[in-house]
Amino acid sequence: MGGLYGHGLAMMLVPMYVHPAADPGAWRALAAAADRLYGVVLNVADGPGGSPDPAFASAARDLRAAGVAVLGYADLDYGRRPQREVLDDLDRHRAWYDVDGFLFDQAPDQAAWLRACKRLVKAARARGGRTVVLNPGVHPAPGYASVADLVITFEGDWEAYCRAPAAPAWTSGHPAERFCHLVHGVPPGLCSVAGRTARLRGAAVHCAVTGHGRNPWSVLPPALKEPSP
Repeated sequence: MGGLYGHGLAMMLVPMYVHPAADPGAWRALAAAADRLYGVVLNVADGPGGSPDPAFASAARDLRAAGVAVLGYADLDYGRRPQREVLDDLDRHRAWYDVDGFLFDQAPDQAAWLRACKRLVKAARARGGRTVVLNPGVHPAPGYASVADLVITFEGDWEAYCRAPAAPAWTSGHPAERFCHLVHGVPPGLCSVAGRTARLRGAAVHCAVTGHGRNPWSVLPPALKEPSP
């Protein structure tokens, strides 16, 4: 990752929320684009699911073999979900898919939840999570940037991204590699613009897709269909 960052190029964190049997080509493309990926989020069923899925296990092995970090998805429900349930998700992700780390979706953003979030991140690392990502989807209270490896400070559609306010001043005290923007519903041909915009707004990690609807993350980022720069 450092080499690409050194040349000012953004890396991609890809939520690939489609079953490998439904779109095997997309998963193969992710492995082939390892040098451009921060990681891939593995989301079987809003988490690891109720039992191991051999197709996801195989896809995760292929990604790891290619050098891609695989992150297991866990929903925090903005701090309302019981910690025991979250920890159970982490344990299943590790046991069934041997993930390298975790993405905490719907993470809280208020300072009052910071201590509880720190405990979860500590528990994730104790379970072998080398990379931990928080996704509040907005700029959280400043302390969150020091808790995890990466904080997703925008998740939404292209129209909302175009109207998004400037990053708060405190973000300038952290490297751009700490922040990520996830943008869906991007008009065809503008995903590269979204990537450049993320970098200009202080986020060195991004994902921009044309997908929309209930699961916009079921499609491959168009940038990964292009040759490496």
